[in-house]
Amino acid sequence: MKKNKVLWILVAVAVVLLMWVVSGYNGMVKQQEKTTTAVANVEAAYQRRADMMPQLAKMVRAYAKHENETFAAVTKARNAATQIHLDAENLTPEKLQQYEVAQNQVAQAFSRLIAVAEAYPELKASENFRTLQVQEEGTENRINEARRAFNRAVQEYNITIRSFPNVIIASMFGFNTMAKFESSASADKAPDLGFE
Repeated sequence: MKKNKVLWILVAVAVVLLMWVVSGYNGMVKQQEKTTTAVANVEAAYQRRADMMPQLAKMVRAYAKHENETFAAVTKARNAATQIHLDAENLTPEKLQQYEVAQNQVAQAFSRLIAVAEAYPELKASENFRTLQVQEEGTENRINEARRAFNRAVQEYNITIRSFPNVIIASMFGFNTMAKFESSASADKAPDLGFE
């Protein structure tokens, strides 16, 4: 009788532990999936900006035929940025920084393109150009919001996997902390648009 009672207690403890592990694991997977979705949303927002650039460059080129250096920089930055993709499963600070450097180059090229356009009153007056400028502003806002949402998702995920007792489950199943987007070191300076 006593053996059966001890056996039932051990089985109950094992079941409780198993339920705890399964629940903790599933919670971490859920948080990880939120983060994966958030990083995909960041990439989608940046892709939207990259997709707008050729249309804007084409429009500006029609007015500013002599600005070949600016157009080459836009094309080069866009091509470089679209070649780098984030992998939420292997998101290191170095990879985020590499991605951010490429995206900052796109932003600078985009700023140069807008600055060139500002020198052409007929272009600025164009309804298509104004529409693109509004879309570009909206895109930049989307990028900022997507980055904030990603950082919130990473924060929740990191808290989940670093909190006790979840840290035990996280280490057993290989859940690692993820890096967040941070401001670049030069974020406090205005971009150099290359015009003297």
